[in-house]
Amino acid sequence: MSKKYTTFTMNESFPMNAWYAVAWDTELKHELLPRVICNKPLVLYRKKDGTPVVLEDACWHRLLPLSKGKLRGDTVVCGYHGLEFNNEGQCTYMPSQKTINPSACVRSYPAVEKYRFIWVWMGDPAVADSSKIPDMHWNNDPEWAGDGKMIEVKCNYRLVIDNLMDLTHETFVHSESIGDRNVAEAPFDVHYDEHTATVTRWMKGIKPPPFWHGQLNKKIKYDGLVDRWQIIKFEAPCTVNIDVGVAVAGTGAPEGDRSQGVNGYVLNTITPSTNQTCYYFWAFSRNYNLKDQSNTTELKDGVASIFAQDEDILEAQQKAINTNPTREFYNLNIDAGAMWARRITDKMVKNENQD
Repeated sequence: MSKKYTTFTMNESFPMNAWYAVAWDTELKHELLPRVICNKPLVLYRKKDGTPVVLEDACWHRLLPLSKGKLRGDTVVCGYHGLEFNNEGQCTYMPSQKTINPSACVRSYPAVEKYRFIWVWMGDPAVADSSKIPDMHWNNDPEWAGDGKMIEVKCNYRLVIDNLMDLTHETFVHSESIGDRNVAEAPFDVHYDEHTATVTRWMKGIKPPPFWHGQLNKKIKYDGLVDRWQIIKFEAPCTVNIDVGVAVAGTGAPEGDRSQGVNGYVLNTITPSTNQTCYYFWAFSRNYNLKDQSNTTELKDGVASIFAQDEDILEAQQKAINTNPTREFYNLNIDAGAMWARRITDKMVKNENQD
């Protein structure tokens, strides 16, 4: 890494030609749901046939947020003067006149439901390609079981990505659950390409931390040493999927045989709301005890407690950055994955600004 320092500017641009998660599938109903994505107010709803709709949350007439109105069928009715807009954002009714101004419309954004999330494309709709949605198939794959939540975090979205790309902090922030000295001391490898960055860390022949000891014993009654792995993959601009697990030491997990262990995926996609707030969508999926709903609930609650600790750290970090806006931060070796993630995202923004 040639760049020694990082400056955390809070006035950055966001990549716009990208898919961002805006809601869990269960959040979106046949009712108006406001969200702010990349500093732009949006209103979301499902049509009666279940299709997701995302519109600009500002009436063409006097800019009242449409989310303060109501749905009539699949039509949004402004709560101020009753203008009506269809799911494409076109005005279909104006009070006290038969002629509708042809310019009367609000922006409609491409929206797709995939991997249990509702995704929105914030940029040029002509290049919105749903095949470019980051792979999070573990979230609804029948060979995996899990669930998750959304957290509204009061920090810049890239601070969350930094947190996920370097799990050294587990040793100190999550010492009672998933962290121990092995995480901080184990070597790691970093690989990257134009759109992704991957950090791989293996901890061989170690005593498992409490969380993983408990999960392994749901499959194999075992109290000995394990091989533990963390394979963190960032996909631009803001998705981080982490392949995690433990297996009985020496049974071949590093070579690809994980049959004597338990495997999970921590699925994370972090959507910028404003420059200093974000929506953090996460889930934990596992490939063992698939029909045990109590295990799903236990994991969801356990991971939620872990991420609440991260939330506290990240919001405190954001406040400190605001207090020291010109401070430059020295990068350690452990920051390599996070720095490549930032470089990749910076390049996306630069390329968009050149177009």
